[in-house]
Amino acid sequence: MNYALRLSFLLALIYSMTLVSCGQHVKTHKPVDSLAQDMDKTIPGNFTQHSTDVFDSTQLTPFFKKYPALKTYAGDVASFYQKRNYSYAWFENGSLIEQAGNLTNRVMNLDNDGIYKKAPYTKALDSLLDGLNTKTASKQPRTDVELMLTAQYFMLANLIWHGMGNDASKAAKWFLPREKDSYDQYLDSLLKTPTKKIANEPVYRQYELLRAYLKKYRDLDSTDKWLPIVIAAKSVKQGDSSSVISLIKKRLYKLGDYKGDTVTNVFTDDLVAGVKQFQSRIGLSVNGVVNKETINEMNTPLKSRIKQILVNMERSRWLPASMKGDYLGVNIPEFKLHVYNNDSLLWSCNVVVGQSVHQTTVFYGEVQYVVFSPYWNVPESIVRNEVIPGMRRDGNYISKHNMQITGYVNGLPNVRQKPGPQNSLGLVKFLFPNSYSIYLHDTPSKSLFGESSRAFSHGCIRVKEPAKLANFLLQQKKIWTPQKIDAAMHSGKEQYVTLSNKIPVFIAYLTAFVDRDGKINFRKDIYNLDGRLADMLMKQNGSY
Repeated sequence: MNYALRLSFLLALIYSMTLVSCGQHVKTHKPVDSLAQDMDKTIPGNFTQHSTDVFDSTQLTPFFKKYPALKTYAGDVASFYQKRNYSYAWFENGSLIEQAGNLTNRVMNLDNDGIYKKAPYTKALDSLLDGLNTKTASKQPRTDVELMLTAQYFMLANLIWHGMGNDASKAAKWFLPREKDSYDQYLDSLLKTPTKKIANEPVYRQYELLRAYLKKYRDLDSTDKWLPIVIAAKSVKQGDSSSVISLIKKRLYKLGDYKGDTVTNVFTDDLVAGVKQFQSRIGLSVNGVVNKETINEMNTPLKSRIKQILVNMERSRWLPASMKGDYLGVNIPEFKLHVYNNDSLLWSCNVVVGQSVHQTTVFYGEVQYVVFSPYWNVPESIVRNEVIPGMRRDGNYISKHNMQITGYVNGLPNVRQKPGPQNSLGLVKFLFPNSYSIYLHDTPSKSLFGESSRAFSHGCIRVKEPAKLANFLLQQKKIWTPQKIDAAMHSGKEQYVTLSNKIPVFIAYLTAFVDRDGKINFRKDIYNLDGRLADMLMKQNGSY
């Protein structure tokens, strides 16, 4: 595959834009042809020849006539066998290979992948396989079994790896391009590897990590009533002694954050560490104190967490499986920028994203320009709602804010803020052409990066470490040393630098993900996007 998001982020996440400042979002976007051409995924390798036996291609038509619910995959099945000259894939020396049993088990247990609908013809599949085990069964490959297994594979690939279609992802406000998958070539790789687990699945790695936690949380939900824990005081902290402390210990033990004793009622050092780990996983202020906010998160119903996992498993289906080269990923609910090379996380930093009324859009772009000492072209909405009222209150408003009026359009002044340390974009911005007028930039408001929830902007993304990001993006341009970058940032003169190679950036929205330490993280659904996607999943699958 030629591109991806790793929101561990992660991913898949170019569009036209006039190089202006944060503004109102528009509802349409058009990926350029070069991106679309990068979306074909191929898996190298020749097709396997487990068997020298071949079957008659005319048997495909009566098979799909007999099993019409699988007809959707008839084209995939036909293409797969055309490439292997209609040789059997699931038989070797007249017997089924091990992978047939592994596939059957996965098909029979789709709920382990968060799919609640039943695969079609599972009874028929079971019956066909049983027929091979009878004493009277011949040691010859069975075409009906062969085709059933292959058709079920493509059904499984569509449900657990591809997920819902483009219309569903767009309805969920997910404007990242969806890749095209060559599941027939992946099937060939699968047939070469007789493992009980399908290895290196053609899906963003967060999918498999969340899948493991889906089982854990379902098991917890089936065995624990998860009654709310109530603290009488405003908080419980280190050194306190109370009967509620043992309940907190047990709760954190079950969640995997605490390893100490669960009997005593004393708030120990071990419990402080457990609380801090929990707070970090949930995106709270990490202070080791169990306050109202922390206890509320501990009391979140397991079914709510399960729903959150399922929603983000679906989002992971929409992301590319791997990526080469450098790329950036922003996870909006996490308030983090992640910098990757070849899917390896290099570093991360805090960001500020759009408020709920000025949401940062979920989409893909390619960073093309670094702009030092930028002007800020004030958006029309801000001019109308903030600048003009300010000018009415104070005749010196424009000069006090280091702004200038460059003209008038439709009765409104064109306002821009001059470069400098108090410029709303800070000392540098990073542009990736898009129709949403969204980009990354510095900010003079550094204190906001210390907040646990950082949705304060008008839609653009403020970066805590802009100099570090500039150095990363310009590393291929040897003339741009750290010293020169710092000087350009403080020059007070706007300067555009075009990158030698555009850097992909994925703006994603994951409210559940597994971090580098293998711990599941949950974040607040700040834009209320989880519920809509959950409803679509329920409509498709019939249940949570």
